[in-house]
Amino acid sequence: MKIAVIPARGGSKRIPRKNIKEFCGKPMIAWSIEAALQSGCFDRIAVSTDDDEVADVAQQYGAEVPFIRPAELSDDHTGTLPVIRHAVEWFIEQGQQPEQVCCIYATAPFISPEDIQRGLEILTATGSDYAFSVTSYPFPIQRAIRLTPHGQVEMFNPEEFNSRSQDLEEAYHDAGQFYWGHASSWLSEKKIFSPESSPVLLPRYRVQDIDTMEDWQRAELMFKAWKKSA
Repeated sequence: MKIAVIPARGGSKRIPRKNIKEFCGKPMIAWSIEAALQSGCFDRIAVSTDDDEVADVAQQYGAEVPFIRPAELSDDHTGTLPVIRHAVEWFIEQGQQPEQVCCIYATAPFISPEDIQRGLEILTATGSDYAFSVTSYPFPIQRAIRLTPHGQVEMFNPEEFNSRSQDLEEAYHDAGQFYWGHASSWLSEKKIFSPESSPVLLPRYRVQDIDTMEDWQRAELMFKAWKKSA
């Protein structure tokens, strides 16, 4: 049995009601739900939320809300692992037997059905604990600088000052879209960022973290350009 779990609590400080705020004509969470449905990968697609309005929107777009997430898993400090573990445990208590579980973020409008399918293929082929979306940094992280308390700058890695960009190892970061994992991995809360995980590589133009209104506006511009060229 394969299930998708979309975490979508009601609270959001920097962008109020972010999970259901309209993004390019639909509630933000709708894009994640529709990609999950179109992938054809899942027996069930569940939204984990503590909020009635989020639950209503999720159900309108084809997801189910089989439980309400408890308050102790709905604060600003709760991570992804315990939220997905709670969902997996709920399904097991109902007599279901999840084998592969995909956490899909509610604020991932660039997610595609094909990438979800690819993630499942990679998880299955590699035997990894997890397979999740990643993308490359646009600039060598070895040449990053920090701002000092005195208003000046210093390098994180000053020994790389004379290194050519093309000679530095390429670095990648979490694309924040989805995380395929075995049910056993979620239940034991194994670390996602570990040598036992595999990457699902995405192009940078389909990755945008959305934490501020500036992020949101940039994401809408990128999304419209992507859809226009598709």
